[in-house]
Amino acid sequence: MPFCTQCGAKAQPTDIFCRACGARQPVRHGGATSHDASSGLSPQAAAILTYLPWLGWVVAIYILASARFHGDRVTRFHAYQGLYLFVAWLIVDWAIGPWFKWMPGPDLPVGFLLDLLLIGVWIFMLVKTSRGERYSLPLVGELAERSL
Repeated sequence: MPFCTQCGAKAQPTDIFCRACGARQPVRHGGATSHDASSGLSPQAAAILTYLPWLGWVVAIYILASARFHGDRVTRFHAYQGLYLFVAWLIVDWAIGPWFKWMPGPDLPVGFLLDLLLIGVWIFMLVKTSRGERYSLPLVGELAERSL
């Protein structure tokens, strides 16, 4: 027999809410509790994780594919914006940086400076999102809005 995930009272396998405390119960299949990897992840925490440098794209793709965040426009906006920031970093790291290394003339660290700029933008967005602010970056934010 299953128990309430909130108060520990006995619950029926078909109960959606606990009879003792009223807490919503997880969906149960065949007596086992269904478990989603994002079940303990708040929308704000998910939005913050999308701006982790070099790793946020994994979280962003998970959020965009997850049914849990399908109706949450703010979290999906941050996922798209974080994903587009990662694409910008790929363009800088794989195309713009090497192109400036092979250009004739003085050896300017343009790729390195653009990498630093993108890391600064990632940190800026981490701070803004952790404060609960929805900040739209120029160009990248417009693309994220269109993608919603």
